[in-house]
Amino acid sequence: MNHLLPTETAMDAQARGAAHVILPVGSFEQHGQHLPLATDTVVAGAIARELGRAYPVFILPPVTISCSHEHHAWPTTVSVSARTLTLIVDDVYESLARSGFSSLTIVSGHGGNYVLANIVQEGNAQGRNMALFPARDDWKDARRSAGLATSDHEDMHAGELETSILLHVNPELVRDGYQSADWTADDRRHLLTSGMRKYTTSGVIGRPSLASADKGKAVLHFLTGNFASVLSLFQQP
Repeated sequence: MNHLLPTETAMDAQARGAAHVILPVGSFEQHGQHLPLATDTVVAGAIARELGRAYPVFILPPVTISCSHEHHAWPTTVSVSARTLTLIVDDVYESLARSGFSSLTIVSGHGGNYVLANIVQEGNAQGRNMALFPARDDWKDARRSAGLATSDHEDMHAGELETSILLHVNPELVRDGYQSADWTADDRRHLLTSGMRKYTTSGVIGRPSLASADKGKAVLHFLTGNFASVLSLFQQP
């Protein structure tokens, strides 16, 4: 079983001698009828777990509720404000700095957390050492490397990518019915104003019917390799 929370002890973590920290940030929002509300948290946690296996980094528990306001029409979605998410990340960074850690990467599983990019940009301008991963190009390249048929624009939510990752890491969380849940809405220019409901009744925008566990495994493998370039930004010469 893949645990959502880190299970190492304080002594385990100290023995790793890690200077770099990974903070997964997910969400709690609708993902159609076939994926759980915690999908983005599962995805962020899966990426963080793979990074912890491949690199000497310290993995934090995930932030499980974030900025999901585009899904507000579904009453099961829960959000915090961008201001609150900023304060959470700020406080976590300051706590880590007091403990002697030198840098932080936010691993985001939810594309709607636009504020995370601003947090990282402002943090680095203020002398912090921060990164946001995966970047848009990381996701795009991972899709291509893993053989996904859809683009990140076409496959926005609860589609081929997310369903594939969950089929790989936690297949018991994927409900039957994803094979017939495809829904496309390529022109979403008013999303910020109208929200997701204008573009989908099911909550899905993408093609989950194309998902497979092998694709999910390949996506995570590619992202894990790509993280080396991020970590190199913070390594001492």
